[in-house]
Amino acid sequence: MHDFTWLLILFRIVGVLVGVSAAIFVCWLLAGRKFPQHLTSAVFGWLLLIVLWGVGGYALTTRYALGLGAVTNLSDQFPWGIWKALVLCGISFAAGGFLTACMVYIFRIRTFYPILRPVVLAAYLGYMLSASGSLLVDLGRYHQIWRPIFFWQHHSVLFEVSWCVMLYTGVLTVEFAPILLDKLGWHKLAHVVHSITVPFVICGVVLSTLHQSSLGSLFLIVPNKLLPLWYTPQLPILFFISALASGFAMAIFVSALAFWTFRRPLEPRVLTALAKGMTPVLLVYLFLRVVDLTARNAWRYIFENPLQGASFTVEMVLLTAPLFVVLRTRWSGRRRWAFAAAIPVIVGVILNRLNVAWIGLLPATGADYVPSWIETVVTLNLVSVGVVIFGLAARYLPLFEHATPGEHAEVPAHVPA
Repeated sequence: MHDFTWLLILFRIVGVLVGVSAAIFVCWLLAGRKFPQHLTSAVFGWLLLIVLWGVGGYALTTRYALGLGAVTNLSDQFPWGIWKALVLCGISFAAGGFLTACMVYIFRIRTFYPILRPVVLAAYLGYMLSASGSLLVDLGRYHQIWRPIFFWQHHSVLFEVSWCVMLYTGVLTVEFAPILLDKLGWHKLAHVVHSITVPFVICGVVLSTLHQSSLGSLFLIVPNKLLPLWYTPQLPILFFISALASGFAMAIFVSALAFWTFRRPLEPRVLTALAKGMTPVLLVYLFLRVVDLTARNAWRYIFENPLQGASFTVEMVLLTAPLFVVLRTRWSGRRRWAFAAAIPVIVGVILNRLNVAWIGLLPATGADYVPSWIETVVTLNLVSVGVVIFGLAARYLPLFEHATPGEHAEVPAHVPA
């Protein structure tokens, strides 16, 4: 026991050092491979990331050394916590990738080509960090994550979700590959990848449709645990439609933030067109929610459960407010208002997934689950890794190569006319 204690301490020290070293290295890369010479805001950014990844190294080593029970507030009564909700949020927001690719390659809307690469990269990171990274820390037997590949159970919704996520990650790899190939100068190979992009995009649309709805199907097995404000037989449909809305919102958020941060020109009509596309999806979603709640007489649960009622109200307000922005004629043509309309949709969908996977389960389970500090730190680390990788890609890869403003924006030949 004494030897194990010293081994654990050593393991934690190594984790902290690795986290701090990795943070310093990526900050150096983000700063253009140089260290700051003066005390600026960048220095505080460095310090924040170094502290976050250092603490994250401690948290991760503790989790893998001692197991879930020692680092989380999960229990037999409440086995799914914030990391499961992170998976639901990450996959939902990654819908922006298949939406943008679908509009460019299948519906041939060239207006959205300038934002294709950054949005696909954001979707790629969403799947890699939420579906893979979060699961690897959330699963008790994480080393068995490969088992769905060889042990098939076609009656299981989770089996279908696992395969769809794996296959769609492969589709995103094909869509993202030209960015790396162009950087490496492998233009012939990039041309080959471009030639198979359209069928892969079609497969991606099918796969994303399947698993976005199936994530809602996972919660159909808890009709007596999930509060009726969220439990409904229509959960798969609602999950899919809300994923579409969040996909439009994330496409607006990612493209606007990326282009503004890295000072790249972007036509205002790109963002406003996305906002107008998001509007009917939100209207359909809200209409179905209201009809479903009314048909099941579930509105009364708002008043019977104060915490859940308040959370539900905030969620619905967040998803309704953007409609007043986008539908106003004098606001709808402005990209800043489109960006402002996307933010409440993103927050509203996050809250919806938290409500389904966490808050809405509390009354029936009788558990008082609140994420531990290690759960919170690991979650922040996963999000920060995605932000850092996106920043590195924006600096060192041709992420904005075809972001040419104007009516005659440059569009490569592989994009259908």
